[in-house]
Amino acid sequence: MVMGCMSERHDQHDVYAAQCPCREVLDLLANKWSALAIGAMGGGPQRFGALLRRLQGVSPKVLTSTLRRLEEKGFVDRTVYPAVPPHVEYELTALGHSVAEPLGQLRDWVEKHLDEIQGLQTA
Repeated sequence: MVMGCMSERHDQHDVYAAQCPCREVLDLLANKWSALAIGAMGGGPQRFGALLRRLQGVSPKVLTSTLRRLEEKGFVDRTVYPAVPPHVEYELTALGHSVAEPLGQLRDWVEKHLDEIQGLQTA
């Protein structure tokens, strides 16, 4: 356990604590490319090229880094199928599926309120 990481309830980690590892996970999930990649994989396994096309504007380097970080934290599984060239698929784990819904709600909220937000910026 990291010092200063438990909340006042002492049974949960405290994302507000400076040294809590929660911050690293929050940083990963709050990243737009992570949130979009998780959403894109919600319907099932995806190949790298399909993800690259779906996440318009992401570079191959950034997508590779994002997928590696998601895999390291247990949100995504990477499967390599023996073929020439190798066939690689990325798929959400149970943990990835569990975070896909709240991230989807956030994406939906942004789309629903974008006109309002942009209207306030130009006013």
